[in-house]
Amino acid sequence: MLFYWINQNKTVKELRKSASLTVKELAEKVNWDTVQIQKLDNTKLKDLPEEIKQQLIPIFRQDHL
Repeated sequence: MLFYWINQNKTVKELRKSASLTVKELAEKVNWDTVQIQKLDNTKLKDLPEEIKQQLIPIFRQDHL
């Protein structure tokens, strides 16, 4: 919850870059096409649908490490 509150006004691209991920790497982690990630790149985290946030936030928080 704290991660979301702090980063809600950042774009997917900003969060992706701060996690040191390329579009291709992020797409592989969530099993999406790179085009889908690129479409979301300029969207703020708070504007994403809940189901997409639930998939992306653990990756941006780097829970997988």
